[in-house]
Amino acid sequence: MLWQTTQASNLKRQRVTNSDATKTTDNEQTTAQRAGFIRRLLAMVYDTLVATAVGMCAAMVVTVVMVVLLKNGVLDMSGFEQPADFIQQSTLYKGIIQVWVALWVIGFFLWFWRKGGQTLGMRAWRLRIYSTTDEPMTWRRLLLRLVFSLGGLGTLLVLFDIKNKQSLQDRVAGTEVLKLTKEMNDHKSW
Repeated sequence: MLWQTTQASNLKRQRVTNSDATKTTDNEQTTAQRAGFIRRLLAMVYDTLVATAVGMCAAMVVTVVMVVLLKNGVLDMSGFEQPADFIQQSTLYKGIIQVWVALWVIGFFLWFWRKGGQTLGMRAWRLRIYSTTDEPMTWRRLLLRLVFSLGGLGTLLVLFDIKNKQSLQDRVAGTEVLKLTKEMNDHKSW
């Protein structure tokens, strides 16, 4: 069943790209439907695996840099013999690592949403974020969307909103997640 309402047919859907936000074609508006919970969940599982890998790489880089700086005396180890022991006992250094990893994971989602409207998991499951307003998709709106996803819990609203299939983050940020056809998911058609 295609997703169509009077209000939705009047909205101009915009692709999530640069600030000029290129509009979708009429064909995309008539054939695309809002994504259901299961498809979103599967994309979230995929993205969680990728985000975990991004976080692990980011943690490895910052940890190696800290160990090198501690071993070479650039940073004081406060009497500890091994850098790993010092890092484990230091709230400051553990906090730096956690903030660094969080920034990379947040950056992963925001960058993919901004550049193509899809994360890797969304691309695999043929999902894409579109704007439901005439406003261009900005970093602020995407960050708002990320915050109100509540780590994926915001998507549970799709289970209760059977008619509109909108998650909490979509409602707050003025976006929607559409299920694409294979042709629409081809990056050459962007």
